[in-house]
Amino acid sequence: MFDAARPLFSRFSAGLAAVGLLLGLLGTPAIAAWDVAQLMQGLAQNKSGRASFVEKKYIALLDKPVESSGELLYTAPDRLEKRTLKPRPESMLIETGTLTVERGKRRTTLRLQDYPELVAFTESIRGTLAGDLAALRRIYNLDLEGTEERWTLTLRPIETKILDVVQRIRIGGSRAEVKTIEIEQTDKDRSVMVIAPLAP
Repeated sequence: MFDAARPLFSRFSAGLAAVGLLLGLLGTPAIAAWDVAQLMQGLAQNKSGRASFVEKKYIALLDKPVESSGELLYTAPDRLEKRTLKPRPESMLIETGTLTVERGKRRTTLRLQDYPELVAFTESIRGTLAGDLAALRRIYNLDLEGTEERWTLTLRPIETKILDVVQRIRIGGSRAEVKTIEIEQTDKDRSVMVIAPLAP
């Protein structure tokens, strides 16, 4: 059943990751003994956020990356939205266990419980928002490199079914501010998103 949802997963995965880490955009004070746990605590301080994004998708079959831009929104505890404005309007929303995609007059809604791999992926985002490091470690191996001023957090899926789609996720930032999110898919396609905070 998950194969049917793979195209949606590919389009939405970068958006989910970016939205899920959106809380870090507003920043939090520096914390002593900074590590993965402290980083997660910082990212979880804000219960809502709004950011602009520019995303480039590098697809093996295309000579040039596909670029899109728009807004990302998060509201605790589980509302995640990616609003693409260019090159054409599209909205993707996760809320109360459903994924809703709107493009023009077309609207599609999926129950996440019907797609276990999507549930696992979105739970990793929820874990990030909640600062739930234990939940993240049930799904991903985490590796934090660099310094508090310039760090990279790499998430590598543990579950084989997730590894069938996503090889790893790299989040780059400074202190509690997320600046870039890169998703590398198992099929060698990848996406790079640059995000910047917007006023509430």
